[in-house]
Amino acid sequence: MQLITGLGFVLIIIGIWGMLTRKNMVKIVLGFSLVDTGIHIIMVSIGYIKGKTAPILNEAVNKAKALQEVVDPVPSVLVLTAIVIGLAVTALMLVYVVRLHKEKNSMQIDDHGELEW
Repeated sequence: MQLITGLGFVLIIIGIWGMLTRKNMVKIVLGFSLVDTGIHIIMVSIGYIKGKTAPILNEAVNKAKALQEVVDPVPSVLVLTAIVIGLAVTALMLVYVVRLHKEKNSMQIDDHGELEW
């Protein structure tokens, strides 16, 4: 599991590096998506416990010892929710990039200086 958690941290680092060093807005959105995916991987790897089974109560799981035999389903549910929210946010950012591209005919963030604070 340490390898998977490490992969999550690597994706976060690559995503942050992509967001901070790139000028193309699509690449910035892609960096955000990589950070989001890295966080999901870390959350799933933290919620996984070796030797335990899925939280489905059937003949394979003794109902009296279910708490000791199954994995906590909350991290998986949180990740599923976060994936849906991340997809919606990424889609919204891409729509915004397309609108900015139609406005200035450029995807470079430097060409949209009037939007600065």
